[in-house]
Amino acid sequence: MAEPGADGGAGLLSSGSERRCRARLAAAGRRGAAAAAVLVPLCSVRGRPALLFTLRSRRLGGPHSGDVSFPGGRRDPADGDAVATALRETREELGLALAAPSVWGQLRLLPDRQGLMVAPVVANLGPLEDLTLTPNPDEVEEVFTLPLAHLLREENQGYTHFRTAGRYGYTLPVFLNGPHKVWGLTAIITELTLELLAPDRYRRKTHVPARSPSARPLEGGST
Repeated sequence: MAEPGADGGAGLLSSGSERRCRARLAAAGRRGAAAAAVLVPLCSVRGRPALLFTLRSRRLGGPHSGDVSFPGGRRDPADGDAVATALRETREELGLALAAPSVWGQLRLLPDRQGLMVAPVVANLGPLEDLTLTPNPDEVEEVFTLPLAHLLREENQGYTHFRTAGRYGYTLPVFLNGPHKVWGLTAIITELTLELLAPDRYRRKTHVPARSPSARPLEGGST
């Protein structure tokens, strides 16, 4: 994986990059029905392209409590599609109402730990300084960003090796050296997003299971 350019990755959210990413996402199409959706919130912080993450409130309980995540949740019967789910959940969690033109498209469906298929919806929030976020304390404990240049640096990338039936099974990504470790489904979506935005700089080394895996980390598997 190559180092990001000296511009801090400024071109990654340019109009040309947006057109390329929209075309690639549209060409991939949307396969299957999603039980849930998350928003993948691109933004800029003082001119530097970044990704916005949330830390889920511990008030929620359950398996995702306290996890680093993207805004999102289960599809509501009133939601027209995965994009509607992602936008609604973002509004409920962050108090942020996004218009449809902010959405670039949808990454491929991914399974969460419960086996639900999740649709990652990529959108650009624009400059974070121009937004007013009002996180719902019942759902969100913290909001933070990581520059894309940080995520693209190899020293901030790690991997966890998993085993099934006592043998090596697969490897999933981890992103390190930020306010919180990014792991699990959020790290997988982050990796796919970097691959979309910077195909000449980021090459995925992991294999994403088609279904929610049942596996345990190998001893010393996180690198």
